[in-house]
Amino acid sequence: MKYVEEFNDPARARRLLDEIRAAVTRPWALMEVCGGQTHSIIRHGIDQLLPEEVELIHGPGCPVCVTPLDVIDKAMDIAARPEVVFCSFGDMLRVPGTDRDLFRVKGEGGDVRVVYSPLDALELARENPDRQVVFFAIGFETTAPANAMAVHQARRLGLGNFSLLVSHVRVPPAMQAIMTAPSCRVQGFLAAGHVCSVMGTAEYPDLAEKYRVPVVVTGFEPLDILEGIRRAVHQLERGEHRVENAYPRAVREQGNPAALAMIEEVFEVTDRNWRGIGRIPASGWRLTDAFRAYDAEHRFDVSGIRTEEPAVCRAGEVLQGLIKPTECEAFGAACTPRTPLGATMVSSEGACAAYYLYRRMNAPAPQGSRIPREEMNPVG
Repeated sequence: MKYVEEFNDPARARRLLDEIRAAVTRPWALMEVCGGQTHSIIRHGIDQLLPEEVELIHGPGCPVCVTPLDVIDKAMDIAARPEVVFCSFGDMLRVPGTDRDLFRVKGEGGDVRVVYSPLDALELARENPDRQVVFFAIGFETTAPANAMAVHQARRLGLGNFSLLVSHVRVPPAMQAIMTAPSCRVQGFLAAGHVCSVMGTAEYPDLAEKYRVPVVVTGFEPLDILEGIRRAVHQLERGEHRVENAYPRAVREQGNPAALAMIEEVFEVTDRNWRGIGRIPASGWRLTDAFRAYDAEHRFDVSGIRTEEPAVCRAGEVLQGLIKPTECEAFGAACTPRTPLGATMVSSEGACAAYYLYRRMNAPAPQGSRIPREEMNPVG
């Protein structure tokens, strides 16, 4: 299959690994900021195949995982209302809120449905004019165009019973926040290829220059990731800090103009809380005033819900790359996919879920990676 089989070639992978080994002369720490890349790395054992000088740090690349607790509680408040059909991607149903999750709301009688697109929710609104249909609009820049299109279509069709509960986040501000954290060890980034396919690469050169870190736009197959690592290591060894596009089959410098235009029409930049991390300025989107009538948070008056993160879950430290999942005392014991303490254990892009799924139950942390817990400072 084109663009899949050829990017899983073991012989080519060995050659890339040999090139990385030949290039590296000192320890380097690289962060991937995409949960899909994290799962590919753990599934294929890429982190274990690399020379010991190269450490991969798992960043906040899972949009489900960084959706703040108060937004999850708002979703459950809305979903429990009898007039509401609450639509979401499947990952969100198991994410724990303060005292329950959306599966529990569904079991208690709430009309909670898994859909594959916001346009599916839009169609439900057309078919059920007597019900309020709400779509849980989470995600990075990748899912924003489709969510924007759904609201745009709702207004064009005059559907007053459709709305979005928005929790969109933006990757570059999170990368900047990570670089300014006191405990940051990141020396280079593997940027998320799917995000850049929408947004392009224009936001990264300033970040690379300001923090003197290479940023390599990377895909998701094993050879994509190894090529991204190879390029980042070569830059670090030469003392360079540039933006490189190692995913040209999907990413253009200018991004997707049609998608960008739709986002700009419907959304505006705002500060956003990231679960387990904190508030990051200009790191999210909200609906503009022109589309505020389709904002479920205002429609159902849940903006006043505020919650505190549970101290027992260390997902925030995992999301910041401060610890590996196996360094959390609850991992695989009190916290499993059946009894999750945090979203990183239940999301299909969560680092904890990747370690559990691919049997990294006792994987040792790379030498020098552990930071005393009292020295860990949340971003924001």
